[in-house]
Amino acid sequence: MGDPKKQRKKYGTPRHPWQKDRIHNELILVGKYGLRNKREVWRANTMLRGIRNQARRCLALSDMEQEKARSLLVGRLNRLGILPTDASLDDVLLLNIEDLLNRRLQTLVHKHGLSKSIYHARQLITHGHIAVEGRRVTSPGCLIHGEQENQISFASASPLSDTNHPERIKTS
Repeated sequence: MGDPKKQRKKYGTPRHPWQKDRIHNELILVGKYGLRNKREVWRANTMLRGIRNQARRCLALSDMEQEKARSLLVGRLNRLGILPTDASLDDVLLLNIEDLLNRRLQTLVHKHGLSKSIYHARQLITHGHIAVEGRRVTSPGCLIHGEQENQISFASASPLSDTNHPERIKTS
């Protein structure tokens, strides 16, 4: 069967750990998006840093290669629902962390009105009450594609899928 692949960190820590402004901004994001800890903020920052690096590398290419690389990068961000199809590399460089955090399943469950609060959305997801395209998803940090956004619902095996469930009546 083989050995499992070694798990690696999916985030980079801040270079200066004790900056008051950065710590304050991270706390605001943790509260606004119902994140478990600052590592989830750092993970989104690392993902955003990678996207920006790709865009900068695209700018250094020749015209034909640049257009091909731009279409691939913008196409990926379009599928995620972050940018429109006609976006430029400048639009990619202007992305911020909130653009990524808005595409998390936890945020979308709360925006669609399936939960009372952002923290309740996290609990519903981790307990297996939420499904995307009919498949149960238990990771609140899962990035949802644009076409999947309208297919977020209660899981069929969940008691909350019943419209007469007392908890569901309160949230609707």
